[in-house]
This record gives sequence, structure tokens and C-alpha cells, in this order.
Amino acid sequence: MKTTTRTLSGLGMIITLGIVYGDIGTSPLYVMNAIIGAAGPQKPAELAPMMLGSISLIFWTLMLITTVKYILLAMRADNRDEGGIFALYALVRNQAKWLIVPALVGGAAILADGTLTPAVTVTSAIEGLKGQIVGPLHFSTEQSWVLLVVTGILLILFLVQRFGTQLIGWSFGPLMLIWFTFIGLVGLHNLIQVPLMLRALSPVYAVQFLLSPENRQGIFILGSIFLATTGAEALYSDMGQVGKRNIYGTWPFVYAMLMLSYLGQGAWVLQHGALITGARPLNPFYAMVPVHWRMFAIVIATIAAIIASQALITGSYTLVHEAIGLKLLPRLRIKFPGNVKSQLYVGAVNWLLCGITLSIVWYFQTSAHMEAAYGLAITITMLMTTLLLRAFLQQRGHRLLANVYVTAFGLLESLFLLASLAKFVHGGYVTVLLTLAILTVMVFWHVGNVRRDAHLANTENVSLLDFVPQLAALSQDDQVPPFATNLVYIGHVGEDYAVKRATVYSILDQQPKRAKVYWFVTVNETDTPYECTYTVQQLARSVMDVQLYLGFKKPQRLNVYLRQIVNDLLNEGVLDDQTPRYSSIPGRRVGNFKFVMLNQQFQDLGAQEDLPLLDRLLIGGRLLLQRISLSPQRWYGLAFSDVVEERVPLFIGQHPDRTLRRRKE
Repeated sequence: MKTTTRTLSGLGMIITLGIVYGDIGTSPLYVMNAIIGAAGPQKPAELAPMMLGSISLIFWTLMLITTVKYILLAMRADNRDEGGIFALYALVRNQAKWLIVPALVGGAAILADGTLTPAVTVTSAIEGLKGQIVGPLHFSTEQSWVLLVVTGILLILFLVQRFGTQLIGWSFGPLMLIWFTFIGLVGLHNLIQVPLMLRALSPVYAVQFLLSPENRQGIFILGSIFLATTGAEALYSDMGQVGKRNIYGTWPFVYAMLMLSYLGQGAWVLQHGALITGARPLNPFYAMVPVHWRMFAIVIATIAAIIASQALITGSYTLVHEAIGLKLLPRLRIKFPGNVKSQLYVGAVNWLLCGITLSIVWYFQTSAHMEAAYGLAITITMLMTTLLLRAFLQQRGHRLLANVYVTAFGLLESLFLLASLAKFVHGGYVTVLLTLAILTVMVFWHVGNVRRDAHLANTENVSLLDFVPQLAALSQDDQVPPFATNLVYIGHVGEDYAVKRATVYSILDQQPKRAKVYWFVTVNETDTPYECTYTVQQLARSVMDVQLYLGFKKPQRLNVYLRQIVNDLLNEGVLDDQTPRYSSIPGRRVGNFKFVMLNQQFQDLGAQEDLPLLDRLLIGGRLLLQRISLSPQRWYGLAFSDVVEERVPLFIGQHPDRTLRRRKE
């Protein structure tokens, strides 16, 4: 949901709390629990060093990664106020071809790891009800009913996505303000009783604990610490919805409330060590809440978990939409249920996320098991963002800063990645497999398209200028029956007006198609998110080359755009009058449109012996995805337009077979 309050304002900051901080804001639900669970049984004397060291590591992780890297640095790398790994790649992609690698890997990883966020946050919240007594209700300590409730909540959440969440979204901000204020005050209440926990703000305790023999996990403790900052990448991605100034204005408050919660949990653990080291250890987050406030804590935690899940789901839609615009993923049906551009709905992504998330809930069963698998893939995304940010800094002329940055954060995040590798056997393999699956689709779609175009480039492009005289003559030839007033071919017109031979073949050879105006339209996805501009080159009175420039967040509605272009050219006198003789629309000036879609296919891909095996595999995968993805008609918004689909062969490797001989009679 894109708000109109991009400038710093009270309303803008409240909305920012609801949109941006859902993921990182619910981390106190499970981070301390994950640290204690991973550390195993502790002696009372070991609790103080562990709490001081762990919370110090959390504080400085949030300071270095979330504050320094993302808030202070990454948010400067905005693409017309839009953030995220794909928006960042769009800024630097012309600098080097290899930058596509971190974009693909990072994008796949963040989509895969995000499937755990709804599962772990909602499960952690509902587990707080176990053993609680509310009036006549006595909640069992069994996990089975928790799984059913979590499943119901998540199903409802995914079901309502198609209707849009604009009205619900406006309530997210005040609710998250209540959430952050509550966890901060509860944390402060416990911290006052053990003020020595404030020592954890010193980095000395972080380093001492990390290197101490009392830390039995060693470096692998960072795998649990990292959970406190997993929402930083989502924070950067959501920047475009609220504006960076509102994030600058709200982060100090959010950071303070998070740290008060962690410090309060640490203080409670020091006072109630026996409850932590017992056979059934308690979650410090709920345990530190006074009994008469505990039910409120569970309710507001559940609401915060739902908000975090909602932010993750809509963030996934945005990432997929951007990837499609950058030609990194196949076309999918995209709907805009709200009145704002960034509120979109991708049905295929929604139900895929739903299926995977519910499978994770039932596979891992408890939030503790989910926490053990959480965060592995996101460390990969952060490393990929670091590489892209280095390219951005170099592009701006800051070479020294770029090298210092990539060295410092590259080492830090590599350390977290190494620590998180221990999660692989505890369930991290799930997100790794999902990452590889998404990455495979991206590679086949993007690289397969690049390799196909490379083989087509030298053999199947012709200059449109060479055929303009024939097109102009055909347009005036009364002996050929009219095919359309405006005949439109959507493709790519390159340098020197190069087009695919199949395009010209379709007009002149298969069946001469007479039209009043021939339109050759190139749709260019631009780096600016919402650009909507065009240029026109008139090659003849009846031949038009249109370059349409659409931002990667702009919907593709070619029929609407072309009618506007024709009206503009009619007003300028560039086109001849097209007023139809018969029409039910008063004042109509534009004639009919007919769109021709060329469906290029291989006659036999396996028989293309001149193609390397890898290229055949990549191109074949790309064509397979093309068959099951959204059709060009629906993608370009032409579902209700007059569209003709023609199947033509791909002219790759169509060389003469020199073994062919004429038989002697």
C-alpha cells in the first residue's frame, strides 16, 4: 500500500510502523527463546554471561546491519524512492553483466526464506496460549490445537488477499504502535529490577562472550542472534511505500523498544534461572509479562504476527512483480484490487506461498523447530545486496568507500552465513531447496531468453527500412482486402530498425495483411518504477515505430496506451483520419486495432545440432516455462482486444542438410 505521506509526518510515521516493521518488530517473540534453546541446559552461574553477551550481540548486530548498512547506506541507493534487491539491481545492471548473479540469487533467497516468516511468527504467538486459563477456558499444553488455530489464521489471511487490504492496512500502524509501546514498557519494567543488564550495550560483552569457553556453541551462536535482524532486507524493500524520511523518523523508536524488550527478557532470565533450565523451559517473552497482562500480550502478539505475515505476503507480490518487469521471472497474472499502484495481488504467488507456509507449519510442528531453520537463506540475500551496493558506490565514484564497505560487511555477513550453516541439517535445507527451485526458474527464464536471442541476433534480424516501400504500397493496394485499420506487432525494434524476419514474413508472405497503419511497438521496461512515456518514428505515412517506456511497476495496458498515442498523432495531423463510417460511440476518431502475436517455436529442439547442449537445455526450459506462463494477450492487457496468434518457427540453426542427395532413377 503506497501512502501519500512520503514526507516526514506524524501520519506517515504511524503508517510506516504498520507497513515496514512487521518482520523485525516481531523478532522478540522468538529470538531469546531460540538463543536459550540452542545453548542447551545452563548452570545458574552461566546465565549472566550468556544474557549479557547475547543481548550485546543483538544490540550491535542491529546497529551494524540494520542501522548502518540498511538505514544509513542502502536506503541512499533508491530507485526513484523504491528499494529492494531488484530495484537496486535495476540501478547498477549496466555496470557489469555479472551483477545479474547476485540479483538472481538474492531475490530467490529472500522469496524462499520469507515462507518461514508467517509460520514462525503466528505459531510463536499462538503458543503463548498453551496452559493459559481465561475465565471458563483452559487451554491445553498440547501442540495439536495450536497447529489447527495457526492453520485457520493463515488460511483466512491468504484468502482475503485477493480483495485487497487497503482498509485493513490503515489500522496496521496504530496497532504496531501499541505493540512496540507495550513490549518496550514490559521490558523496561523488568529491566528496572536488574539494571546491570544495561552493561550489554557495551561491545566488550559481545566479544568476550563470543570468544568465551562458556559459549559452548562458539561462532554458531550467531545463527540465533541473526534472527533479530532478519527483517532488515524487508525494511529496505518496503521503503518505496512510505518514503525514507518516515523510516529515518521511526527507526530510533523501534530500535529502542526492541532493545528494551530484549534487555527486559535478559533481566527476567537472570531472576528466574530455574524456570529456564527446567525440563519445560518457558518463553521469556511471555514469561516476563505480568500475569494480569498476559492475555493482552498474547492477543497483541497475534495481531503483530498477522501484520508481519501480511507485510511478507504483499512484499512477495512486489518482488515478483519487479522480477517480471526485469524479465527475471515468467509472466504471471497481476491484479490491482486497491486504488493504489503498489497494492497488487498475484494469485499464483499467493497460493504457492499458502501451500508452502502451511506445509512448513505441519512439517516443523513447533516454533522452536522453525526457529532452528529460520534465517539461513536471508544471510545469502544480505551478502548479495552487499555486492550490489558495492557496485552502486563505485558507480557514484566512491571506490575507496566501496572497497572498505564490501570488505567489512562481506566479512561480517560471511560470518553470519557460516554460523547459519549449522541450521541446514535442522531444517534450513527446506529454504535452501526452495531457493534453488526459484533460482532454477529464474535462470531458465532469463538466461534461456538471452541465449535464444544470441542465436537469433545474427541470422534472423532484418531492417524494417528495407520493407517500408512494400508496406506503404500494400497499405494503398485496393486489390487486397483490408485486414485492419491499425495492425499492431509487439516485439523489439532495435538499432537500424532491426526486427525479426518472422514479423515481416507475417505481413507480406503468409497472407498479405493490408492495414491503414502498421504499428511496430517495442515495450521497454525502464529503471524508473512508474515511468509511462513513448516516442514515435514515422517511417512512412502508414508505418510507425513506437517505443513505449514503462517502469517496472507500471501495469501493461497496451490497448489503452495505443489509443492515447493514436489520438495524440491525429491531433498533430501526423495520421490520416480514421473516423469509422459506423459507430455507436459519438465523436469516435480512432479505427479498429488488430494485434498479431507471433508464437515462435522450434520444429525440433533436439535436432538443432549446431546449438551447444547447455544452450539447448536453457532455451528448452525457457520455452517450457513460456507455455505454462501467462499468455502475451493477457500480459499486455489485450484479453478483450482483437488478437491473432500466428505460430512461426524459430530460425535457429536452419542450415541446409548437406547429406541430402537426389536418387538416381
